[in-house]
Amino acid sequence: QVQLVESGGGLVQAGGSVRLSCAASGRTFRPYAMGWFRQAPGKEREFVAAIRWSVGTTSYADSVKGRFTISRDNAKNTVYLQMISLKPEDTAVYYCATRRGIGVLTTTEYDYWGQGTQVTVSS
Repeated sequence: QVQLVESGGGLVQAGGSVRLSCAASGRTFRPYAMGWFRQAPGKEREFVAAIRWSVGTTSYADSVKGRFTISRDNAKNTVYLQMISLKPEDTAVYYCATRRGIGVLTTTEYDYWGQGTQVTVSS
């Protein structure tokens, strides 16, 4: 089993910034990749960003390119999402997830998920 715990969400004004963290634990934590997804009220969960754990290559949704940066600290088993120039449409619950297998990182086919952290961007 793998446990993921997100932190860092909150209320921020439009144009502001927030950094989310996701700490992973568990004896079977050997990820191929970790990702961040978000879900706004009444909408489906959508891909935000992902990082391949060993090589560090990244992928982003078009809506966040240039504003969000995903990074990881292998020693701490932690992935981060730095978000700048936030917009009200970025308001959502943000989830981190991990997957063991190689594949398309933009789908929700991940093995473990965190509980989510709320990010609210006021206009």
